[in-house]
Amino acid sequence: MANDMLTNAQMRDIEALLHPYTNAVTHRQVGAHLIERGRGCHVWDDAGKRYIEGMAGLWCAGLGFGDDELIDSAREQLGKLPYYHLFGGRTHEPAIELAEKIKELYPVPMARVFYCSSGSEANDTQVKLIWYMMNARGKPQKKKIISRRKAYHGVTLVAASMTGLPINHGQFDLPFDFVKHTSTPHFWREARDGETEEQFSARLAAELDALIEAEGPDTVAAFISEPVMGAGGVIVPPRGYFEAVGAVLRKHDVLWIDDEVICGFGRTGNWFGAETFGMQPTSVSMAKQLTASYVPLSAVAINQEMADVIEAESGRHPSLGHGYTYGGHPLGCAVGVKAIEIYQKRNIVDHVRRMAPAFQARLRSFAGHPLVGEARGVGLMGALELSPDPKSAAMFKTPGKVGPKLMSELLKHGVILRAIGDSLAFCPPMIIDEDGIEEIFAPMEAALDATHAWAKAEGHLG
Repeated sequence: MANDMLTNAQMRDIEALLHPYTNAVTHRQVGAHLIERGRGCHVWDDAGKRYIEGMAGLWCAGLGFGDDELIDSAREQLGKLPYYHLFGGRTHEPAIELAEKIKELYPVPMARVFYCSSGSEANDTQVKLIWYMMNARGKPQKKKIISRRKAYHGVTLVAASMTGLPINHGQFDLPFDFVKHTSTPHFWREARDGETEEQFSARLAAELDALIEAEGPDTVAAFISEPVMGAGGVIVPPRGYFEAVGAVLRKHDVLWIDDEVICGFGRTGNWFGAETFGMQPTSVSMAKQLTASYVPLSAVAINQEMADVIEAESGRHPSLGHGYTYGGHPLGCAVGVKAIEIYQKRNIVDHVRRMAPAFQARLRSFAGHPLVGEARGVGLMGALELSPDPKSAAMFKTPGKVGPKLMSELLKHGVILRAIGDSLAFCPPMIIDEDGIEEIFAPMEAALDATHAWAKAEGHLG
């Protein structure tokens, strides 16, 4: 779209907003895509065109759009207590009730919940609480955090450091040097010839063990991991991976942070990804589907050992010197309570389990396409990774061009998905049914064919 063809709203947008994860120069040329309303699994733009939202917004609108129960719960809370805080020992019923529900649902015992506003804030808070704990234990040198390449843990300075993606580092002078990164558990791309999934997992655990030994176990505080690596490309861990990793962490007395910001509240077919993949973490971060994303809210839950140390240490000071103005906002907590009630009474986790086989089957049906290297996923999330030579897991000579082209082809067909480099990610609202699944995948063959022809013409296939 030429600049002189942009609408008034698009021109106002260009002059008013700096968009996240957007090329501002290209954006000024093509203009914003204005979304005006949503209902169920669909959204409509300002031209009245309907789209199926195959990414649940940003991995987050688990109950879709326009859910009347969530809207009514928000309206009721706004009329009762539109804002209050948890500083200085004050509290309110929604914060208490939601924390109780989180503790009840998480598969590993947790003792306390600390509220934030975003997943980035939650993961920053994890590091601060762990450092506070290590200082209290007389281990001031035990502060390093190990993450993984291609991990995504947020964009605040510490969270972005733990994120393992170059775009979040280069021009921001990150990562901080106390954050180290280990291997990505992507079997299809990184396994050696003849290596089984279990052998690959054992090798990655050995690499983690060697990294901790090299850094010094007395300097490494924690390891952070997503059950499924979301923004890194929906990378599902290979068999035996987290069991092997857990053994290494226990050996070196390294805490384990479970980042459930994407996977939590049913996405993988269990309440949390930790249950799906046999994780035994020390603490957990959650956001997104905590409120079905109707209100910004995130939370950190910590186990009893962490709680005991942190609470005792706070008694030796005027207070625990950490908190956010909107952490535990009554509106967010009330909507979070209602979201969990809806997940339970509508049996959303069971629904995900019922829909997952059809969703995964349709996803994997494209594995034989000449442009598709791997089709992978679990529950109601997945990805198609594109490759110029699927048999060799080769990458394109110019990465990051073919994936966005496929995304744009699908947009023409009324399907919103997200390109992560040259992987196409899928994460529909968890309320999706068989018809919705088919609506996402019906145009896929034609879009892949069009993208393949374009890639060939543009010289991306070698």
